[in-house]
Amino acid sequence: MRETVLTMLRHHPFVAEFEPRHVEKLATLAHERRFDRDQILFREGDECSEFYLIVTGLVALEIAAPGHTFRVQTLFAGDELGWSALLMGRGKHFQARTLERVDALAFEGTELLDACRDDTVFGFTLMQRLLGVVAERLQATRLQLLDMYSPVAARAGA
Repeated sequence: MRETVLTMLRHHPFVAEFEPRHVEKLATLAHERRFDRDQILFREGDECSEFYLIVTGLVALEIAAPGHTFRVQTLFAGDELGWSALLMGRGKHFQARTLERVDALAFEGTELLDACRDDTVFGFTLMQRLLGVVAERLQATRLQLLDMYSPVAARAGA
């Protein structure tokens, strides 16, 4: 089973910059998870403690508003979600819902943080990648807001 997880990790873009020994460390912390279509992984504000690497399937990142849900981004195999699991005690910033069956590797935030403390090179690499994920989410949200509220978009829809 560990070899399967290690193989999945080696092919996941998230770990492209990791040293082989750090990929192996991640493999020891990974748990295989499967989610059915239309399953909520977490809701905005939840204190979900898991970080996920998507192996197969599609996940919608959404913001729920009264009477409507806005999709901020669609995540695919090779993407990641749940970075706030490493913020310990902070709620999720989006809702995550599967659009089809999803296979993922799950990591407990506390275990990842312990591994970061034990090996600062691993920790630095992980945090650099997570900052990249946060930047991507901010950009996706920004583009959605521009699309919804820019004067050009308003004229096009009128």
